[in-house]
Amino acid sequence: MAHDHIHLDPKVPLGRQPDKGHNRWHPDIPPLVRIASGSTVAMDTIDGVDGQITPHTTPADLVNLQMGRVHPMTGPVHVAGAEPGDLLAVKIEEIIPADRGFTVIMPGFGFLRDLFTTPFVVHWEMANGFATSEQLPGVRIPGAPFMGVMGVAPSHELLQKIVAREAELLGRGGMVMPPDAIGAVPAQEGIASKALRTIAPHETGGNFDIKSLTAGATLYLPVQVPGALFSVGDAHFAQGDGESCGTAVETSATFVARFEVLKGEATRRRQRDPSYALPGHAHHNAPGVHGAFGISPSEGYYATTGMSVRSDGRAESEDLTLAARNALINMIDYIADAYSFTREQAYCLASVAVDLRVSQVVDVPNMTVSAVLPLDIFERR
Repeated sequence: MAHDHIHLDPKVPLGRQPDKGHNRWHPDIPPLVRIASGSTVAMDTIDGVDGQITPHTTPADLVNLQMGRVHPMTGPVHVAGAEPGDLLAVKIEEIIPADRGFTVIMPGFGFLRDLFTTPFVVHWEMANGFATSEQLPGVRIPGAPFMGVMGVAPSHELLQKIVAREAELLGRGGMVMPPDAIGAVPAQEGIASKALRTIAPHETGGNFDIKSLTAGATLYLPVQVPGALFSVGDAHFAQGDGESCGTAVETSATFVARFEVLKGEATRRRQRDPSYALPGHAHHNAPGVHGAFGISPSEGYYATTGMSVRSDGRAESEDLTLAARNALINMIDYIADAYSFTREQAYCLASVAVDLRVSQVVDVPNMTVSAVLPLDIFERR
């Protein structure tokens, strides 16, 4: 049972219930609840476009979509004892989706935005664990609900760093959505025009659209501010890796998670980006193949992430190679720390056991790649 439950009406725009959440990242947004480490919280969420798409929406209606309202997030949650240098472990217990959803093509957005310039909408109905649609007859999509946006607040210093590097990238012609007060919640000056937009993921997490973060997974976020200030939104009933057209089976949902502070672990591990752990059912070996040393079922997985930012802090626009490189470097660092291997040993191990998975290619300017390590290759200690 959740210790706290943040209730909201998923059919009401966030701007009409601004005491329930926000749609920008900023350290001065006050928390909705304060909890102790080890507590569980349930959080109702609005769909990723703030209820602007209904079952009656037509493709022609999409031209009126207000992009400043996207990604209404529920929160923040203040976790007592969390400080910069810690990791916040978010143990996902349950994600309860609504029974309707949508997928849209919005001109100017998506991985193939140069080819697909006509708006299109798919309306989904979800029942018995599957999504079906009249716009895609004969198709049943199995449900695997997860949250597209999960993150913690940036510090003032990190916020300024991100804004500056993305402004420089915008000046080079990169695909960037800089701070913009239009549609912002909270709307107050000092936050609305300075806060980060939610489209891109960052070091704090955010819109990384990692489809493996279903119930049973644990997300690890480097804490940037006292209390961590965790928020969540953008529920997906199902999604393919990449989220190619820019939307999944978008819906509203109730998110339930337990929060635990790992003191000093971000500093000790030198962890800068989010990582996550998965139960064994999240990935599958080839039929008939068991893990190393005959261990079955799988012991689970640990994954690091990478995005399109160079080690010197320079941002690059939609650079998948750079995101993959960063995910792999982060995994080498993890293996070396967790298993007392040299970096050369870790690199070789990654080459024979780690899968590089494209998590999303649409959340400009930062693509997300996950490096996934199967834990059943290690002998039990």
